[in-house]
Parts: sequence; C-alpha cells; structure tokens
Amino acid sequence: MHPPEVRARARRLFLAGGTVADTARQIGLPYRTVWHWCNDRPEPKQHGTQLRCFRCREGVDSPTDPRAYSYLLGLYLGDGHLVTTARVPVLRIYCSDAWPNLIELCDRAMQDVLASKVQRVQKQGCVGVQSYGSHWPCLLPQHGPGKKHERPIVLADWQREIVQHHPGDFLRGLFHSDGCRFANRVTVRGKAYVYPRYMFVNESTDIMALCQWALDLLGIGWRMNRRNSLSVARREAVAALDRHVGPKS
Repeated sequence: MHPPEVRARARRLFLAGGTVADTARQIGLPYRTVWHWCNDRPEPKQHGTQLRCFRCREGVDSPTDPRAYSYLLGLYLGDGHLVTTARVPVLRIYCSDAWPNLIELCDRAMQDVLASKVQRVQKQGCVGVQSYGSHWPCLLPQHGPGKKHERPIVLADWQREIVQHHPGDFLRGLFHSDGCRFANRVTVRGKAYVYPRYMFVNESTDIMALCQWALDLLGIGWRMNRRNSLSVARREAVAALDRHVGPKS
C-alpha cells in the first residue's frame, strides 16, 4: 500500500494536464497503479485513524493537539507498548489501579492524538489502556521488538521539535509513568525534616537522557542518585516541576 501523499501527488500531476503514462514515469510507479488512482478509483477509502494521522495527511506537519501528543509520547516511553505484529497495530499503556485519574488522562490523550475508540483492560493491579489503529506506528516510530532498554530509543526530528515546544507535557508523561513525587524524610543532628522530591526511574539510558534534556529545556535542576534513577530535590526545582507535572492522583 502506497502512502497517501504519493497518491495525492499523482492526482495533482494528472489533473494538471499530464497523461497517466507521464505521471507514472515521474513518480516511478506502474502505469496500471496510477491509472486506477486517476480514473478508476481517484479517491482512496479513508478510515478513521488515517484521517487523523498528521504524518499521513498532505499539508499537515504537526498534531492537532501537540501538548496531548507530547504527554502521550512520555507515557509511551515509560509504560507503553506498541504491538505491530497483529492485523491491526495496538497501543497499550499500563496504568496502576492506584491512580484512577492517570487512567482518565491516558484515555483522553489517546483520543486527542489519534484514537476514535479506547478500551480499558483490567489486569492484576493495573489497567491496560489500549487503542487499535493502523497509524499508531506512524506517530510512535520508537516501536520495535524487545524491551526499550535493550534497543536504541531516538526521537525523530519532528518529535524533538514538538517536545522542544512542550517539554513540560513530555515530562508529565514520563513522571506519570515511570516517576513519582513523594515526601522525603531525613534526619540531621537529631532533627527530622520532610520535603517533597521527584524521582524518575528507567533502565533505558536513552530515555533517561531524554528526561534530562527536557528538564534542561525548562531550567530545572536534577541529579542522578543511582545508575537508573534521577532525582529532583532542590526546593526551587521541585516547585518548577510542580507547575508542569504535579503528583499523580
């Protein structure tokens, strides 16, 4: 199946006065294929996710809701999995039963980005929020076989641009999936202190680097307290992250 933009280009060339043969030569496809596009079946049968996939729509180069996309990307890199081996690809993001609002936010983000329908599958201790759609792989090109920390995770240029404009939403997705905000208790010279702290834990060095990058974009201080764990603990840094992430609920 050829991308919609190739079909659209063929239609433009043909409608501008070109013959089917000339059009086929220019785009490098068989005459019969181009003939069908231009004469027999000029308009492809459109399905819901194709109509909403900004990567496949001609003249559209960004999502309708970039903040929702940035948030969903963070959730996916944390607790998400995209299955492409089934007849129709399915995006699944697992949310703990302890955070019912997170389940709602995940559901809404999928709908705002691409999904026309979202399902919730109850598992032990968590809910799999999932959506079937042929165009999820277009929007999440980080999918692949195996665990994320065992393969490279690199954002496409267009994804980096979205995150650069909406780093707070991206961080909210990361911390809502593989992070937490909690009250840290320490005792110094017999006196107890309690202060809020954020932690983000991920085995993928690439995903950890993306979290660091997004924090740097917002000027939020962080440090690695373990090999796979990032901490945001300074008062001003926590206050800044609160404005973008906040506690789960």
